[in-house]
Amino acid sequence: MAMKDNNKTLMAGLAVVIAAVGIVALVGIFAIHPQKELITGEVDATEYRVSNKVPGRIDSLYVVEGQRVKAGDTLAHIASPQVEAKMMQATAVKSAASAQSRKAKTGARSQQVQMAYQVWQKAKAAVEVYHKSYDRVKGLYEKGVLSAQKFDEVEAQYKVAQADCAAAEQQYLMAKEGARQEDIDAAAALVNQAGGAVAEVQSYMDDSYLIAPSDGEVVEIFAKIGDLIGTGSPVMSILNMDDSWMFFAVREDLLKNLQPGDTIQVRLPALGKQTYPCRISRVQAMASYATWRATKTNGQYDVKSFDVKAVPLEEIEDMRPGMTAIVED
Repeated sequence: MAMKDNNKTLMAGLAVVIAAVGIVALVGIFAIHPQKELITGEVDATEYRVSNKVPGRIDSLYVVEGQRVKAGDTLAHIASPQVEAKMMQATAVKSAASAQSRKAKTGARSQQVQMAYQVWQKAKAAVEVYHKSYDRVKGLYEKGVLSAQKFDEVEAQYKVAQADCAAAEQQYLMAKEGARQEDIDAAAALVNQAGGAVAEVQSYMDDSYLIAPSDGEVVEIFAKIGDLIGTGSPVMSILNMDDSWMFFAVREDLLKNLQPGDTIQVRLPALGKQTYPCRISRVQAMASYATWRATKTNGQYDVKSFDVKAVPLEEIEDMRPGMTAIVED
């Protein structure tokens, strides 16, 4: 009986020794052949924030979240009474400037020209009358019949009539010729200035309609109909899946086969076991404050992480930003 107990104890001890040897062997195997380290990352894509340039109130939304849109599609409209009022003012100023320009180019009306001509003819007739009076008074003065004072008065009246006639002639010529070229140019410049103001306000009115900058999907709408928003406020977000990529944070000791221009195979667990070819477009050192890994305690060196960007070489159906990406051999 004692012999059997000794055999059992011996067998139990032998089993423990064998188990310990097996564990040590496995540890040695994993130490010599460590498990492969997976390089994992994430899918990302370009996202546009559609913002407004004109403050106002949203009165129409033409899309809903999840809707696919094309570049140039109208997304929303922002009502701005202030801009509409400025358009009315600018249009009125342009109309007034255009009228002044037409007036400058056309010149005086025919009635004004005719009136100036009649005033000139009246002044010419007065000169003739005063000229005759002057001749008569001059003859009498030379004969000593009239005093010098009377002669001087008639002579002065004659000279005044001549001056009036010359002025009336110039008024007629000005009315007949029309505005000076400088006045015409100034009026045209005012029209251009007013036209620029109208164009500026029109650009604000055009910007009251929010337009899709590219093809994509409306992922989030931040505002509702009736909301009052200021200049630059984001109204919605559009995701452009045509501009998507994967990014990986890779330790420098794993960068040997991950260089710009290299093609790698990437698997997206969310889409199954299929792999997709991607080309590395960028390898860039990440910020040092968050990417150093201290290994000096093991007799090695500090390891820095790099941002590796890879772009799919073909369209990947159902791929979404945020999905996990794994680099496969």
